[in-house]
Order: sequence, then structure tokens, then C-alpha cells
Amino acid sequence: MSDHFSGPRALAGPPADITDFYAFPSPQTAGAWCFVLDVHPMATADTSFSDAISYNVRLRPLSPPAGPTGTFGLGDEPDEVTFVVSFDAAEGGRQVGRVVASRGAASPFHGGPPPVTEPPLPLVVGDTTGAEGGGMRVYAGLRSDPFFIDLRQFQQSIQTGTSAFDGRGTTSIPGADVLAIVVEVDVATWLPGTGGVTLWAAAGETVLSAGIPVRLERTGRPEVKNAMLQWRQFDKLNSDIELRDLYNLEDPFHMGKDYLRAYRSRLNANLAALDLLDGSIDWTPDAEGNHPLTALLLDDYLVIDVSKPYQEDSFFEIESAIRAGRPHQTCGGRSLNDDVMDTLYTLLLAAGAGGRISDGVDQATVRAGVKFPYLAPANAVGAPLAPAKQDGAP
Repeated sequence: MSDHFSGPRALAGPPADITDFYAFPSPQTAGAWCFVLDVHPMATADTSFSDAISYNVRLRPLSPPAGPTGTFGLGDEPDEVTFVVSFDAAEGGRQVGRVVASRGAASPFHGGPPPVTEPPLPLVVGDTTGAEGGGMRVYAGLRSDPFFIDLRQFQQSIQTGTSAFDGRGTTSIPGADVLAIVVEVDVATWLPGTGGVTLWAAAGETVLSAGIPVRLERTGRPEVKNAMLQWRQFDKLNSDIELRDLYNLEDPFHMGKDYLRAYRSRLNANLAALDLLDGSIDWTPDAEGNHPLTALLLDDYLVIDVSKPYQEDSFFEIESAIRAGRPHQTCGGRSLNDDVMDTLYTLLLAAGAGGRISDGVDQATVRAGVKFPYLAPANAVGAPLAPAKQDGAP
């Protein structure tokens, strides 16, 4: 399910399990962009953020590919913008944390000069007004899970080798909640770009912050791990290996070479199997057997254009436009109400051609709102970690 339960380590450690990552222009505040990092699937009113984990939102400027089949040019470490959110242990039903924003690579896994950081911005978990300062507004707390899917239809399609998408689905996670972190930033302050650059790569990660840093999860585009890397039976080279924990260790902006061949083999095999579900081959591999989307998907981050206005259904539009040889029209990224599963089914099974392939699930338990912190209030029965203020969400 999107990035829920994306590997053995995620199943064993829910506090570090990223369920989803979103990036979209604020529908409420002009000139602001929102980044949402959801963690801990099936959270309850008693669930708290870990005090041993850093929850990071990372961004790098991008240059567009030279042609339809090229890949994006990623900015260097000094160009990185990072927002690191950490928490103290919850006490007496209350939890506090802080946000540290920086320019320059904040990753502890690479050498070089330390990043330039701003003073920490304190926040209280559950306060829907958010912590505000330094061109940022940040919320953390329990909210309704915005992801939606009919998982049964997808699993049945994989098991039978034939598309089971009938447009009459029901959500597989009704009433689910997550711990959400919402970072809203002023573009002019934090993402001004240089030389007219408006494209950025955005990714989220959870990192063990105590002792030796260990990346626990990283997420860019939805379903790369669970829909495209999970299935082993099609991959003749690595059919006995669970790759997702290894993949989660990778820096979203620094893919290592050690397991790159294994990731590429798994994607080539699984993308080809997904393509065949509708009974036709719509994607033609190259001479080396690489699926046309493999290289693009291995650059696993959301592609956003901070100069474009909010649009609900903009996921993968920038990438699709480049592949089609046309200018992109939207902000890209991923909004909270975007039906990304239908977009992915149509892309992977039919190369985006023909009618839209739908599982029939068009929204989460409750649609996200247009006022900060955007995600709908929690569905769980019980009190949140701190008294929540009215936020106007539907």
C-alpha cells in the first residue's frame, strides 16, 4: 500500500515506517509549498513519534533531461535544502519537538562542510495552528490517512496475471490514521532556485538519530517499493532476495552502485509483468532488456515545479510530458487527494494510453481539506497527544 509496510524492517518498526510522502503548492497560502511525511501506519491516539528518529524532508534543484528518454540532472550537495523534524519522548499525553532547516547537505552519511542551519523552531504535537517562523509553518500529529486503494484488485491482478480492475472497488484501509508531519515553506525564502530553475526533487526519509546514523526508510514516488520492487517471482536473477530493506538504506539523491544491478533487474522484470496485465505489450525494452521507465523510477523522488499553481491531479505529469516531448503544464509532485493509483495503473499497464484504468476508489476515508494542516482530523476514538484546535478541515 503506497509505502506502508514496505519491507521487513518497516513491519518490525512502525515508528520509522513512512506510509506516504506528498509535495504540492499550498491551496491556502500564495507562494508557499507543502511537504507531508506520514509515518506509523494504523496509528492510534496513544501513538507518539519516536524520540530516536529524525524525520527528514530533503530537496535538490533539478535540471530537465536533454531529451524524452533522458534523466534529470540533480543539484549538488551545497544546493540541498533540508527540514529535519525530531521529537522528545511523550510525557503525560503531551509531546514536543523541533524543526531544523538547513541549506547544504544535512545528510550525516556524506563528508564535506556542514550545512548552514537556522535556529530550531519548537513545535507541540497536535497543535493545528502549527509552529511558525523563518519562512516555515510546521505541524505534527495524528491525522486521517489520506492514502486510498483497493488492494484486493491489485493483488488479484498479480496473482492471476490478468487485470482485475473493474472500477467497482472499496478502500482497503477505511478509518486508518497516521502520524503526519506537514512542512509548509515560503518558496521565495527556501526554494528560490538560481538562473530561473524552478524544478526540484523532493524526498522523505527516517533516520536513526541516536548513535551511528542509519537510514531506516526513504520515500519519493508512491508504490516504487510495494508495487514495483516487492514481487520476486518475475525476477529470475534475484528471485530469492527481499530487496526493499536494502533499497530503503539508499540515499534518495545518492544511489549506491553495490545493489544497482539488482534493483534494475527487479524493476525490469516487474514492470514487464505489470505491462502484460491488460493482455498487450505497451512498453518496449531497449537492446539490454531495460524497461523504458526503469532509469527514471530509480531516480526515486517527486519532481515538482515551484512556479506552477496547485492542481489536485498532477502526479507524474512533469515526467510524462518530458517523455512525450511537450512542455509540462502542472506543478507535478503529489497532492493529498490525487488518485495516484489510477494514474499508476494507467501508466504501467497501458503506457498512459487509452481509457483510464481505475480500481473504483476515488478518495480516502475523508478527503483532505484546503486549510492548514490539510489532512483530515483523525478517525481514531480517543484524545490526541495534545488538545487539537479547530482547523476547518471537512
